[in-house]
Amino acid sequence: MAGCIGILPRRAYNPRMDAFSFRKMHGLGNDFVVIDARRQPVPLGHRLVQAIADRHVGVGCDQLIRLDPAEGVDAEMHVWNADGRPATACGNGARCVARLLMDDLGADVIVLRAGDRVLRCQDAGGTDVAVDMGRPDFSWQGVPLAREADTAALDLGEKGLGTATALSVGNPHAVFVVPDVAAVDVAGIGARLEHHPLFPERVNVGFAQVLDRGRVRLRVWERGAGLTRACGTGACAAFAACRARGLVDEAATMVLDGGTLRLQERSDGHLVMTGPTATAFTGTFRPNGAA
Repeated sequence: MAGCIGILPRRAYNPRMDAFSFRKMHGLGNDFVVIDARRQPVPLGHRLVQAIADRHVGVGCDQLIRLDPAEGVDAEMHVWNADGRPATACGNGARCVARLLMDDLGADVIVLRAGDRVLRCQDAGGTDVAVDMGRPDFSWQGVPLAREADTAALDLGEKGLGTATALSVGNPHAVFVVPDVAAVDVAGIGARLEHHPLFPERVNVGFAQVLDRGRVRLRVWERGAGLTRACGTGACAAFAACRARGLVDEAATMVLDGGTLRLQERSDGHLVMTGPTATAFTGTFRPNGAA
């Protein structure tokens, strides 16, 4: 497997004494604190993640990502949202950490494990990375929902929005197709629906406006992070929802607040997401006893 490094020796780590290094990265303004723990373990708890993610007294980020060693892949990606809760997938984050590993290993292809998915990441030229995000799951158990329901036309009780499409692309999403994204109270509705009882693991809420068969305007309320400038899994979910409704072709550009992502559905049903990555800065963080 290209670029695999296997398990590396790791030394003991004391979270109350040692500072650890990090890299601040972003994909279209969706920003991450990335901690490379392949060689040195970095324990992270709820309060410590919140402290790092705090934009006033910490580093500040939408999500925190830790890279750990794992058999058979280049690294395992663990993700936490800014509220300190674990997340199971992060599309923009996958591109960013793949770029970090490509630079570190001198590889054009990187394989990551994220939750129950294995993601193959390919250098796409410049700062761009293409990620095979796998197949979307439209089953109510896979989303998951609290009870059996029609995921293609889910009534979440929001008047004037119609029904949502619910699906998983490694994490749960509800996507509304709307005539005009600018006319939607994304933050208000998103914050309310994130905790809808139908979603036991909470949900990311997307609002998609189809501009034409090759372009979709999208805004996403992310669970545990709020309204972000871009959401990679949200772009994948919105594209898949629009494809399921017959509204877009097999490739489309997703227009987010922070820029554009390119989505393609392969013949095997896998979604490939391509977009830019960037490093803002590097630094160190001392936990100061936070757990």
